[in-house]
Amino acid sequence: MDVRNTLSNFRYAFAGALVTIVLLCGYAYSQNSPRPSEADVSSQATAAPKAVNGTIPADFSDIAEQQGPAVVNISVSGAVSTAYSGIPGLPDLDPNDPFGEFFRRFQGPTPHGKVPVHGLGSGFIVKSDGVVLTNAHVVADADEVTVKLTDKREFKAKVLGVDKVTDVAVLKINAKDLPVVRVGNPKASRVGEWVVAIGSPFGFENTVTAGIISAKSRTLPDEGYVPFLQTDVPINPGNSGGPLFNLRGEVIGINSQIYSRSGGYQGLSFAIPIDVAMKVEGQLLTGGKVSRGRLGISIKDVNGELADSLGMDKPAGAFVAGVERDSPAEVAGIEPGDVVIKFSGTSINSSNELPPLVSEMTPGSKAVVTVLRQGKVNEITVTVGELKSSETHASRGGAEPGRRPDRDAGGR
Repeated sequence: MDVRNTLSNFRYAFAGALVTIVLLCGYAYSQNSPRPSEADVSSQATAAPKAVNGTIPADFSDIAEQQGPAVVNISVSGAVSTAYSGIPGLPDLDPNDPFGEFFRRFQGPTPHGKVPVHGLGSGFIVKSDGVVLTNAHVVADADEVTVKLTDKREFKAKVLGVDKVTDVAVLKINAKDLPVVRVGNPKASRVGEWVVAIGSPFGFENTVTAGIISAKSRTLPDEGYVPFLQTDVPINPGNSGGPLFNLRGEVIGINSQIYSRSGGYQGLSFAIPIDVAMKVEGQLLTGGKVSRGRLGISIKDVNGELADSLGMDKPAGAFVAGVERDSPAEVAGIEPGDVVIKFSGTSINSSNELPPLVSEMTPGSKAVVTVLRQGKVNEITVTVGELKSSETHASRGGAEPGRRPDRDAGGR
């Protein structure tokens, strides 16, 4: 017998036996080990992602479930006058409206007078006795406003007040013990933070969309008194007036406008900060109108070239391009060429920050305006005036014109 062959055969037999033992042990362990239940598997599959800097971004289901019942669908009806535009009864459309050519070519004659119109929007309940916030442009000129809750109840709403300057409207429905939203602090929000919108785009009620805050304190053309929150949350016609939530489930804004060349969402959405809206709501409920402060100056940004000519270290502040005669600013001694660097202790980094601060002042109150004049800092005390109803927009001398964002209340 060959000893080497015997040893080789022994080694193969031992190795095979060892593998068999390992496999049998593994099988026994798997049979005796507890198997994960379906619930365990489900919880693992739907587990939230790991926190990034203490924030868990990806799951918005709790916000939708908890805050959704306080979001309402708003439908409005009314009538608009028709005007003659080549065909009797043709609606008085904007010349740039793409439907204008359609009507001119294909609409047959219709009677002169009123044409019924309908619109959709969103809103949210801020008081359990039926106080609802929405956009002014959602209910503007409406003859009838209907508020529909998530439990399918419908109420005829009374418009308690409308402020077109901020695009905020306050409604009241005859109900009680309603779910309400929690109001947050938009000033504490950060660029890049996740936010969630709930509304009725194109009439699809309680639709949830999400994105991030893209920028803060945006000033839009002809909207100088609102420091908008810019987001990339998908917003479409019908979302107007709906709430914008942070991850804590707090409302920080009212979705108001989109910037679009097509009329639909293109990645730029704008929300009114909720603190601005709540101040408007308070004034409309208590006094029936909104009072705003006024200085009577026209301003523009300080760019690099202007900063160099004024001897400034860096571009900042609001350059006073003009002062109205007999205005609070002129009476106090503010002059053209001054640069407003602080207003009541708040630093002004760009000119768009000044109008909202001034407008929040109570007419007749005192404000300290810090200006840079010929290289010297001066503090000027101004008695704030009142912005008249006809003065709906700030005078933005030197501001670069831009395309006005589209309102997004479908049908309005």
